[in-house]
Amino acid sequence: MNDLLRQLTEAVGVSGAEKEVRLLIRDLIADHVDEWSVDAMGNLLATKRGTGQYDMRVLVDAHMDEVGLLVTEVESGGMLKFVTVGGFDDRTLLGKVVQVGPQHVTGVIGARAVHLLKSGEYSKAVKVDAMRIDIGAKNKDAAAAKVKVGDYAAFVTSYEEIAIAGGRTAIAKAFDNRAGCAALIELLRRDRYPFDLVAAFTVQEEVGLRGAKIAAYSTQPDAALVLECTPAYDLPNEKDVSTNVALGQGVSIYVMDARTIQDPRLVAFITRTADANGIPYQIRQPGGGGTNTGAIQRAAAGVAVATLAVPGRYAHTPTMMISLDDYENMIRLTEASLRSLTPDTLRRG
Repeated sequence: MNDLLRQLTEAVGVSGAEKEVRLLIRDLIADHVDEWSVDAMGNLLATKRGTGQYDMRVLVDAHMDEVGLLVTEVESGGMLKFVTVGGFDDRTLLGKVVQVGPQHVTGVIGARAVHLLKSGEYSKAVKVDAMRIDIGAKNKDAAAAKVKVGDYAAFVTSYEEIAIAGGRTAIAKAFDNRAGCAALIELLRRDRYPFDLVAAFTVQEEVGLRGAKIAAYSTQPDAALVLECTPAYDLPNEKDVSTNVALGQGVSIYVMDARTIQDPRLVAFITRTADANGIPYQIRQPGGGGTNTGAIQRAAAGVAVATLAVPGRYAHTPTMMISLDDYENMIRLTEASLRSLTPDTLRRG
């Protein structure tokens, strides 16, 4: 059992309310860094000083926040109206157990029972504005004693590992992006790097890459790597559609997404490093989506940045699935890249 992944995924940290995750990570890294601080946005920034071989500062980013829900109204019958925080497919929400507010009050996302639907409603997906969180309160006063407007709600999903022939997988909530956070913690536990390493555990990625923008401006890195968990579309489909990335095929390396063209020098360097070390990888099919790379790349006078990611099925749902081999290979490739990175890697011709 990977206890680090278990602790991180079972912690609650919806965008804008990452404190529980931040405190957990702070305690996990405190003995492995030279200094740490929390900025005005809530980013946790930690510096591990290098050996002095190179006069460089390299930023490694992993966002702490997860998608979730926000209570907007406590209704007269005790039900909680809510909106989503981050991107969701409404179909994944009904019947899911959530924990609401700082007291982690248990609730269930519900809507009108199927028995009571009118003709023509069976084939229509229930929209979020027709759903409510039910905490079992008999009226508004009872609900308001436990929950208030503005409280966040996160899913309740226990971390589990599955070992079957052909691979090792794990399921949990919030692999996006606690997988990246766990990998970054592991990198901080290793020996010093040839340059100063700044670890940025950032906030509010799921609502607009907000924390990373501030972290990049404040740290002014010479280069940056973003560690992520990217959606894997490797399920059966009727048409001949290529998978963007697949579980168990190696760490995913970005080339381009909706927000950035990754730095080609770093992409080429990372793929060469993977080949030299026999680390399996796959190129993420260029297309939509985005990571904190989109904010870091544009900070100050610009930053050379690239993204490495663990492929994950069922992103932004209560239960994601990743390959533990892919996760471990992301750590291997990131460490190998950091130990091989030099100022010449970033020099333009």
